[in-house]
Order: sequence, then C-alpha cells, then structure tokens
Amino acid sequence: MPISNTQLPADIAAEVMQVKQRFGIVGNSPMLLAAVQRALQVAPIDLSVLVTGESGSGKEFFPKIIHAYSPRKHGRYIAVNCGAIPEGTIDSELFGHEKGAFTGAVSARKGYFEEADGGTIFLDEVAELPLTTQARLLRVLESGEFIKVGSSTVQRTNIRVVAATNVDMLAAVEAGRFREDLYYRLSTVQITVPPLRERGTDIVLLARKFAADFSERYRMPAVKFDDDAKRLISSYRWPGNVRQLKNVVEQLALFHAGGEIGAHELEPYLPQNAVIYSPVPTSAGAGAHSYDHERELLFNMLFRMQREIDELQNRLDAFEKPAVKAAPTADYEVMEMPKSLVHYNPDACNLMKTPPTTVEIPLSAPTPTLEQTERETIRRSLEKNGGRRKATASELNISERTLYRKIKEYGLE
Repeated sequence: MPISNTQLPADIAAEVMQVKQRFGIVGNSPMLLAAVQRALQVAPIDLSVLVTGESGSGKEFFPKIIHAYSPRKHGRYIAVNCGAIPEGTIDSELFGHEKGAFTGAVSARKGYFEEADGGTIFLDEVAELPLTTQARLLRVLESGEFIKVGSSTVQRTNIRVVAATNVDMLAAVEAGRFREDLYYRLSTVQITVPPLRERGTDIVLLARKFAADFSERYRMPAVKFDDDAKRLISSYRWPGNVRQLKNVVEQLALFHAGGEIGAHELEPYLPQNAVIYSPVPTSAGAGAHSYDHERELLFNMLFRMQREIDELQNRLDAFEKPAVKAAPTADYEVMEMPKSLVHYNPDACNLMKTPPTTVEIPLSAPTPTLEQTERETIRRSLEKNGGRRKATASELNISERTLYRKIKEYGLE
C-alpha cells in the first residue's frame, strides 16, 4: 500500500526529504514517496533491482539513488540505454571485444561491465536486449563471469545491476521476447514509478518549477498559471508524463514570457485529440474493456460542436446589427445566409431598394445547446441518485473530479 509522507516514521520521512532535495525530485504524492523509500531500503543490500514505469515518468532517478546510498557509492556508475545500441554491437558495448574480433575492431576494448567493476550499471530499456545478449547478462548476474567478443578467456566482474523498462515484462516473457529466468533474476526487488496523471497536485508543482527554472536559466520574466490553467493541467492525462509537461511549460515560458497562462493559452500546446479528463477508476478485471479512448473522442467531438455553434451564433449576431442601425440613404451589401438556418423574405432583405429602418429575421425554434443538455442530464442523474455524487459519476461514466467541476459550473450545488 502506498505510504504518505505523514505516515512515515520521522527519521525515514526526513531521509526521504533529503533524497528529494539532493536529486531535485519534486512532489509529495504518496506513490512517489513510497517509491523513494523503497529505493532507500534496498540501496544498502546488494540485490538486483527492476524499476518499472511509463516513459518519461522519471525512472532514471532511482538507480542514482540506489547507487548513492549503497556501499558502492565510491565506485563507478554507468547508465546504458539498451534501446539505443544496434543489435550487432550491443555485446561489444556491454562486454568488450578483442582486437580483430570483427571488422573495424582495430584494438581491444573494455565493455561497460568491466569499466564499472566495483560499481553500479544501470540498464535502461532492458526489454530491448536481444535474446543472445540476455543469455550473457544472465551469466553475469548468476556468477559474475563474462567473455569478451572474440575471446575465450573468462573474466569476472563485481557489479550491481539496476534495470528499468516501460514494457510489461510478464507479457514480454509470455511472448518469448524476454527470458523468464533473467526476468526473475533482474526483478529481485521491483520499484514502480507512478505516472504523472496519478500524482495529483504534484503536476502543478512541477509546472511551476519548470517555469521558474526556464525563467532563471534564460533570464526571462516568469509566467504564472491561473486557476483555469491549473485545473486543465491537473485533469490532462499527460501520456508523455514529466517529459511532456516540461516541454509544454518551456514553450509557454518562451512565447508568453511574463504573462498569466490561462486555459485558452494552454490548450494550443496540447494535442487536438488529447484526453482532457482524468481516467475513470474502475474495479473491472484485467480483461475488461476500457472505454477511455471512446469517451475521449466523444467529449472532444462535443466540444468542437459547441465551438462551431458559438461561431455560428456570432455570425448571426453580426448579420443582424448592420440592418438595425442602417441609414436610409446608404448603399448596402446583401449578406446571403443559408436558408436552412434563417427564414427570410428576399424582397425585404434586398437593401439596394428602399431599405427599411429595421429588418426582422424570424428564426426557427431554438435548439437546446450542448451545455443545456449536459446540465439537464447531470441534474436528472443527481435527482435519481438522491444527490449522491459518487453514484452519479458512476452512472454518467465520468470521474468524480469532473462531476464536481460540472456541478459548480452549472450551479447545481
């Protein structure tokens, strides 16, 4: 179960705060604090660790914490991105090679496992390793032995391995893409880094930090976020996690330097088809279908339709005003409106003839707007459920946070 900062013993809480300050970790999410505490607990014990989490969630901090608080802290720390090394050279990079082992090997070379002897090696994107390299890595973990490419001499290394991945490792094992024995050897201890969307108020804290850092680095006026922008930042799904948030905030800090950022300024920097509502918690089993994507498309379609209706209303208002204020001797240009939208008398609207002082444009019966329909749906559901918001949110298939915001927006409190 996640441990909040207030639930931690005083000495552990103080150490967690020290780690956050040392490594620049921002946030007070219980899941984040639990992950930091787990890294501190495993650091002194020489076990392999597997860090899991979505891309961009900050997994790279945890191997550094483990190394810095372990007996190996005075040894070398080497980080290797396994997904960035071509399959044909990965063995040479990790384990080294002898002169003439392959074309281009003009001299012998040490690999990362030999260079980091006595220290820690961080294997990022470990699920991308080829199966042949996985076999070599398993041997290192089990016996500390490896053989350079092109050599027959067995060498030993004393090294600690911390790996990270954003892949479902059990699914990769079942699909035959990753060795089961290596998975269990790597995951002696697992640390799960929460995605940004599950870190609550940490999102706004990080946005403010990135804005302040950008302002200080480039000596530009800082931006501020109003309440609407904070709500949008907190409710957006952030599929790219902390990395995406930093990218968006830095763009805002550059193009809106010194200004106040509202939802209107923020929206252009989020993808058009972005999920702007937090995922709805569900107790369904692993095999249940998630309707988050369908719900996302539906909400975005509704918002686009509302904008188009508003634009059309503005055009109708603009059409009416010149006719009301027209001078009887002026020349007029006739604006043609679609007959399906406006019923009009062509003779009455032909202002090139003697124009009337006013032109009345009878409209068809008004159709309820999307906002009115949405408000009525929420009101009826609240009445049906006796005002219980949790039951209402479940019936409407939206999050309670979204329901609270809509109730306040439509004055249904």
